[in-house]
Amino acid sequence: MGHSRDVSTYAVGFARPDRRSWAQPVEQPMSWHAVEAHRPSDELDGEVELAICGAIVQVWGSQQWNRVSGGKATCAECRARTAPALRNAG
Repeated sequence: MGHSRDVSTYAVGFARPDRRSWAQPVEQPMSWHAVEAHRPSDELDGEVELAICGAIVQVWGSQQWNRVSGGKATCAECRARTAPALRNAG
């Protein structure tokens, strides 16, 4: 069974220094990233996942991306890639 390309729910991932990907260099100050949540975000708590931008992150509790995506410490690429879904969900 496949999944829809239209994702409207995102968990929040934190880019731990030991889990950085080449897409997000260590100097990258934006530590919060969007993670597609194909199941409830609280079930993803603590899981290591791939963020929308390609960074390897650890999901942070049951935080929802739409609540933190406007913050200054969030990844600009994740914000840009999730913006249409967040507008349609609101």
